Amino acid sequence: MIRVIASVKVKEGKLQEFLAVFNANIPSVLEEDGCIEYVPTVDVATSLDSQQVDSQLVTIIEKWESVEALEAHLKAPHMVEYVNAVSDIVEDVALKVLQDA
Repeated sequence: MIRVIASVKVKEGKLQEFLAVFNANIPSVLEEDGCIEYVPTVDVATSLDSQQVDSQLVTIIEKWESVEALEAHLKAPHMVEYVNAVSDIVEDVALKVLQDA
């Protein structure tokens, strides 16, 4: 199993628009072979000193059975449509693909 942390920086004022498109795509992703978990999250402000809060950042927490399943996910037709739908409202995307240590 692998875990993926995807950080999506959304343009100012576009968070709700992004989340609407993203959430509409979740059922298709969860039906993919090898998808275990796929959840968007946003920062919650706390009093923790080391926390960095970004109101325009969506962190997607994913679990996949394998790297191959993740690679197939990124090429799936619904993902191509999703990427096209959010391309004008996303500033940057960063991925971390992780395995248990």
